[in-house]
Amino acid sequence: MALDSVTDGRTADGSVIAALRVDLAAALRWAARLGFHEGVDNHFSVAVPDAQGRVRGDRFLINPYGWHWSEITASSLCLCDAAGNVLEGSERVERTAFCIHSRIHLKAPHAVAVLHTHQPYATALTLRQRVRLEMCEQNALMFDGRIAYDETYLGLALDEAEGDRLAAGLGTANVMLLASHGVIAAGPSVAAAFNDLYYLERACMFQVLARSGGEPLRTVSDEVRALTRQQMAAELEPLAERHFGALKRILDREAPEYRQ
Repeated sequence: MALDSVTDGRTADGSVIAALRVDLAAALRWAARLGFHEGVDNHFSVAVPDAQGRVRGDRFLINPYGWHWSEITASSLCLCDAAGNVLEGSERVERTAFCIHSRIHLKAPHAVAVLHTHQPYATALTLRQRVRLEMCEQNALMFDGRIAYDETYLGLALDEAEGDRLAAGLGTANVMLLASHGVIAAGPSVAAAFNDLYYLERACMFQVLARSGGEPLRTVSDEVRALTRQQMAAELEPLAERHFGALKRILDREAPEYRQ
């Protein structure tokens, strides 16, 4: 796979891509602050529209390999195509990052933003014999009907076939727990995907802590689950916008260089 820098003019106007760069850099910075990072591994990406404003999934911004998430800036992100070429940026893209993200962007149209981490509590749930987030608590109920599970760990994602397998497993879901591995959050924007990533970790943390006492978890009736799904559907988009907007305001005060 070629990962050389090439030029390409078939993308949206610069202001659109610039805004996506800022959002992705903010998400990476905040993920590091929350302890979702793991060394210089794991990866966040967002698909960019073409000159006609269409998001095809064949071009995406992604963090460069070897950069800690706490030092990412908007300009440090790489713009790649589906063949693995770096269209903008001087750094390389890690192989598993390309194989996972390029295939999900192409195969799952709703996955404009794709965030992959090994965040502690969500990953802890993937180590259980049965990988499941139980619908027994309010944060968990945010994902009722929106979560998928990959029950098979097949090693590092070093080929596109593994990316295709993960994309098929994700389907139309917004989050997926990966057996013995970690988590993927996918959504229509960086804000939506990051909001899911944050609340997923909270939900997983509560369940890991609750299970530590050895008592069974509470249950929620089907009627209440159905009602809560309706309520959550109306709240998710404005919640994500408010939440991510607040996070960017904090970065603007404390680490404004992320926008550079």
